[in-house]
Formats: sequence, structure tokens, C-alpha cells
Amino acid sequence: MKLRLVLIIAVSMCVMLLIVRFNGNIAAYVWALKQGESLSVMRMNEELNENGELRERIEAEAVKHRIAPVDARLDRIWKAIPGYNGLEVDVERTYRLMLSSPRDAQLRFVYREVPPKVQLADLGEHPIYRGNPNKRMAALMINVAWGNEYLEPMLKILDKENVKATFFLDGSWLKKNGDAARNIQAHGHEMSNHAYSHPDMSKLDRQAAYMQIAKTEKLLQSTLNVTNNWFAPPSGAYNGMTVKVAAEQGLRTVLWTLDTVDWQHPPAWTVVNKIKSRVSAGTLILMHPTDSSSQALEGIIAAIKEKGLSLGTVSEILSPNRVPLVEAGL
Repeated sequence: MKLRLVLIIAVSMCVMLLIVRFNGNIAAYVWALKQGESLSVMRMNEELNENGELRERIEAEAVKHRIAPVDARLDRIWKAIPGYNGLEVDVERTYRLMLSSPRDAQLRFVYREVPPKVQLADLGEHPIYRGNPNKRMAALMINVAWGNEYLEPMLKILDKENVKATFFLDGSWLKKNGDAARNIQAHGHEMSNHAYSHPDMSKLDRQAAYMQIAKTEKLLQSTLNVTNNWFAPPSGAYNGMTVKVAAEQGLRTVLWTLDTVDWQHPPAWTVVNKIKSRVSAGTLILMHPTDSSSQALEGIIAAIKEKGLSLGTVSEILSPNRVPLVEAGL
């Protein structure tokens, strides 16, 4: 028992001697720890200040980069004109993107679209003749009521040029030419309603006008499984009742801004020149699968692209979405 007590005392004295011997080093170690902690806090404060400055810089620049949305409106000549989304910097996403960049790196913005307060649906039942002139886009409206001879050549050109159009199908044609219609659809084009038997819609009573649209709508759904949004009255003939009965079926009435008059079979070069001189942002171009349009189509597309305009479907041009979509860094 005494031996054990002596050993404990001896060990304790050795520990005390070691503490005394190395006390200076321990103190230095503790001091270093405290200094390191202080430096870490300083670095953290510096980073917080830099990040705060970064956010303030992004917020200041965001104001300069904002593009206001354009409301949909009614025009005396062009009737209902769709709105166009604005554009603004997404400050939070831009901030997160720039956090990992060097302090002096140029800002790379992430944008988001800002919808207008007044949308096309807010305007009520009115026909549409054009897209928003702020949207640098044009669309081809190809009405099909008879004749298949020039469909395939036109589809090949559209494929070659990577252009999607909207084909407005006459119901009686669709009923007889389901395979041809499915072929058009297989090329990625939009399929819409052109009444059933190409009547003058302005001369029909309410029930007849309703049925002209409804019969073709039913065929679009059963033959092509299409959920459609648009109705193009044959020959552009319509009245207020036409627009109303189309709206009752969930369709907006669409006409054209620029007519190729290809059913008169003009020389292809005159059609191209007409488009070249008159096309502008928001233009809806009417054509048919005729010899004139088939021969002019490549030149029409080139003329539109030379004006710096994109080509798309009626749904694309009449939507408020911006074109092209702006992503981070662009």
C-alpha cells in the first residue's frame, strides 16, 4: 500500500516538472490558436464585406439591364395584338453564380422573363392579324383545303431550313387525307382548324358556323390527337359571330398580316420580292401548297432570315414568350 502511494507521488512530481519545463511552448501554442481564430474571423468578415459588395454591384447593374414587358392591346387595324414578356436580372441566381468567380470577374447575368399585366386572353373575343412587333419573329400559315402535289416538296424545304409552320386543315380534306395529315404532323408542324368545307363563314347562321368549326376540331382530335388553339376562317371571311363561336370552342380566330396570293399562281420571284419588301417582326404569312409557294418557299425563308427574324409556329409567335430565351452569360 505504501509502495503504491510512493509511486503515485513520484508520477505526479514528474508531470509537474514536465509542465514547468514545457510551459513556454504550451503558452505559445495557446497564443497561436487564439491568433488563428482571430485571423479566421477577420477573413470571414472580409468575405462577408466582399459578398455584400458583390450583391450591391449586381443589384445596381440589374436596374440598367431591365426591359419592361409590353401589354397586349387592341389596335384599330390589327385588332388583338398579343403582349410580349419583359426581361430582368435574377439577382439571387446571378449572385450564386458569381460567388465562385474571381473578385474582379465580369458579371455574368442570369435573366428571367417578366409577363405583361395585360395578356391576350384579357382582351376578349377579337381576331388576331399579327404578333407583337417587339417580338422579332414571323410565322408561315399554310392553309390546306385541296391538292397534295406540292405538300411533300414544301415539307422537305421546311426540314432543310429547320423551320416549323402551322398548317390549317380543311376538315373535308383531313377526312380524306388522314395519312397526308399525319405525315405533316410527323415533321413537327402545328396542326390547326380551317373549318370543314371552306365556306364563307360570314354568311352562315350561328349553328352552321359552330358546326363548321366543331366537325374539323373533332377530326383533329380523333385523327391527329391534337389539342388545338387556333381557327383560320377560309378566305379570311368572318363576322363577330364567327369569332364568338370559335371562342366558345376554346379557339382564337387568326388571319394574316401578309398574303402571298399564291392561289393565283404568280411567278415565284414576285412572291419572294413581296415578302422581302414587306415582312417585319410579328408578320403572319399566308400561303397554300401551290406551285408558286413551293418554288418560292426557300427564297421566302431566306428573305425572312435576312431581316434578322426567327421563324416559328402561330402558337410561338403569338405567345408572350421572348425569343430567343436568354440564359446565364448571354
